[in-house]
Amino acid sequence: MSISCRLIGLALGISLCAFTNPAGAQENGAVTVAEINGQKLTRAELEKKQAANLLQARYQYYLAEREALERFIDEQLLEIEARREHLTVEQLLQHAVTDRVKDPTELQLQVFYESTHTTEPFAAIRGKILANVRQVRQAKTRAAYLQSLRDRAGVRIALVPPEAEVAPALDSAPRRGPQDASVVILEFADYECPYCQRIHPDLEKLQKEFAGKVAVAFKDFPLPMHAHAEKAAEAARCADEQGKFWNFHDILFENQQKLELAQLKEYARTLKLDAARFDQCLDAGEQAAAVQKDIVQGQRLGLTGTPSFFINGHFLSGAVGYGTLREIVEQQLAMSARPPHEIASR
Repeated sequence: MSISCRLIGLALGISLCAFTNPAGAQENGAVTVAEINGQKLTRAELEKKQAANLLQARYQYYLAEREALERFIDEQLLEIEARREHLTVEQLLQHAVTDRVKDPTELQLQVFYESTHTTEPFAAIRGKILANVRQVRQAKTRAAYLQSLRDRAGVRIALVPPEAEVAPALDSAPRRGPQDASVVILEFADYECPYCQRIHPDLEKLQKEFAGKVAVAFKDFPLPMHAHAEKAAEAARCADEQGKFWNFHDILFENQQKLELAQLKEYARTLKLDAARFDQCLDAGEQAAAVQKDIVQGQRLGLTGTPSFFINGHFLSGAVGYGTLREIVEQQLAMSARPPHEIASR
């Protein structure tokens, strides 16, 4: 393992020294990692044979490291602000958070009580409800306060998700955005996945914010528990044959609870596709093999859920927010703007 130090906050003067795995570096590919009956096994062989498992392991490490980093930044910010205000951290939080949280009114407590659909009388659990509401409000106020400190300090994160040893091939994946985009976001998704639906507008927002710099490519990874996802994926590909993939893709996410076969065919008619051609494609399963190809590729990459992203090869998975996606895009744009010799020296 090697250590690389990266600046995460110029205003804070914080330098993050993060352990980085050099396994992908060419100069380390020949390093012996084990011997069996005198035969040496190299790191390159390990990476090749266990690429998916190692990528997932590194991602779990990244998540743990990221969580620790977030706590560390918050602690540093609070200590800096407390010194500036000549207070202890506890006094600062009391003043900036606790004292600013207002208790809910009796009407608000009653509304919350009714939303729980409990059979217990209101008077018996009023105290618990009040404590719960206070806790939620304090958490929101604290988060907003910490974000204000981050904004004022100009905090930026340099920690990046793990990069796949071999970037997933785009093949003929539908792509939205310029062919020469500096950042390509490859998404593996499921049309019935609620998190995929939730992040769908975020991807569109990214492309608008970084116009001409970000492209999004899409691959299918329908999960077994979603009864309609695989056929919906086939339907989008059938629409692609008529040049309407993204239109159909958007309709599917807008109507996630309406993915029956008849409804898929109705969407084709809404888009004014050749209905007979579309129906033939869908009924005959003409795109089933293409969907399966994406599934197999995802499995080989170790994917187990959706959405999963490869942003210029860097892996992210799950219900990541817009801020996280934007952060990685900005990191990649900054890297692409740097001279090759400077990048190589890191």
